[in-house]
Amino acid sequence: MANPLFRRKPIQRILDEMAGDSRLHRVLGPVSLSSLGVGAIIGTGIFVLTGVAAHDKAGPAVMLSYAFAGVACIFAALCYAEFAAMVPVAGSAYTYAYATLGELAAWIIGWDLVLEYAVASATVAHGWSHYFQNLIGIFGMQLPEALRTGPFDYDPSTGELAATGSLVDLPAVLVAGFVTVVLVKGIKESVSFNNVMVAVKLGIVLFVIFVGMQHIDTANWTPFAPFGYSGVSILGHVYGQTGPGGQPLGMMAGAATIFFAYIGFDSVSTHAEEAKNPQRDVPIGIIVSLVLCTLLYIAVSAVITGMVPYDQIDIDAPIPAAFASIGMPWAQLLIAAGALAGITSVLLVLMLSQPRVMLAMARDGLVPRGFFAAVHEKFRTPWKSSILTGVFVALLAGLLPLRVLAELVNIGTLFAFVVVCVAVLVLRRTHPELPRPFRCPWVPLVPLLGVLMCIFLMLSLPAENWLRLVGWLAIGLAIYFGYSAKHSVLRNEPGHPRAGR
Repeated sequence: MANPLFRRKPIQRILDEMAGDSRLHRVLGPVSLSSLGVGAIIGTGIFVLTGVAAHDKAGPAVMLSYAFAGVACIFAALCYAEFAAMVPVAGSAYTYAYATLGELAAWIIGWDLVLEYAVASATVAHGWSHYFQNLIGIFGMQLPEALRTGPFDYDPSTGELAATGSLVDLPAVLVAGFVTVVLVKGIKESVSFNNVMVAVKLGIVLFVIFVGMQHIDTANWTPFAPFGYSGVSILGHVYGQTGPGGQPLGMMAGAATIFFAYIGFDSVSTHAEEAKNPQRDVPIGIIVSLVLCTLLYIAVSAVITGMVPYDQIDIDAPIPAAFASIGMPWAQLLIAAGALAGITSVLLVLMLSQPRVMLAMARDGLVPRGFFAAVHEKFRTPWKSSILTGVFVALLAGLLPLRVLAELVNIGTLFAFVVVCVAVLVLRRTHPELPRPFRCPWVPLVPLLGVLMCIFLMLSLPAENWLRLVGWLAIGLAIYFGYSAKHSVLRNEPGHPRAGR
């Protein structure tokens, strides 16, 4: 009998589970899917992390950081597209791993997705808070010092945590709570509403580019790469400049930091079941949204680093602060308000995704069904897990600094992308006969490049992020062997020996 740790959930069984009344309507075309991708991607990444990466890691070379991260995402996205078209169900990378690599790998990636979505949500809530405070500051208002930010921040000049004098980031906690209430009560999103939100966000971004470029001082781009073009750490040896605590600095280190800006593209793959023609529409939606957002990211980073010297950029609200520095308060108001709307929509998407991953895991028995698979009788939402997610996100956003959150979510996301790329290679070899409405091109080259580039970016993150990831996975493995392995539906199903083979 096969080792139960590596039992795979049959593809046909996954497809059968989504059949019937629960199947979604195929109503989305390539334009709608591209709009969904842009709506999920454009948010905290462009409005907040541009400042962090330019100020702390790469300087003006953050433009190249965005380009490199975008290319790495395209390789991973093509692998996502193959799975999304072939297995268009809830669970995303968790479901793909269960079908190809087995139960243990599925648990690891599912547990990693918990980290990815929850910490990403906290990062977005943190960015929302600073834009909100920037907005009310225009009208001469400010929160009490104790409620402006978390109790400590990471000081890159010393490599240590420093007290801020505050107790909690109250706006971040409140917006997480507000979104949680909305998610519990249910959301009826329409394509038209999403298109309006995307139009607003794109309008703000284009305004920043075309108005800001008139105030660029090219002297601010010199030196272009003050920390160099490297920033990779392999087995403790850093190739390039280092910062406090031995953290890698440079263009690659900047790419690893801003990688968070791209994680929204996998939302396109989760809508494959609703695509009119998954073979054509899903790849178009993924590639168009990625390419468009990459170009916008590069343009915005060029404008911001051209308007303000990189070492004077405000890491919390870089774009409004840049326009304020040139005496355009009305532009500051417009950008801050638009950014709030855009960041709120991203927070909704991320906090919506987290309970759905847990729901998929609960249906397989890997987490308690009574809690994580509980659907509210009236609202028809996974209300218990939504509330738990909201509490977790509020705590992280209210207490931890932005720099720590951004790097922690990046390593989790990159790890998930590596697993998806490997899964494509495995399934092509083990089940070449399965129908693939969309086939990732140039296999094995594209998946291998995706794996290599994602690992390269992981190596560009500070060493403590690896320790955090290992610690998080260790907790997950303890839960798996203590609970999940004993309650797995696939393992305990009678008359189902050698499941998934």
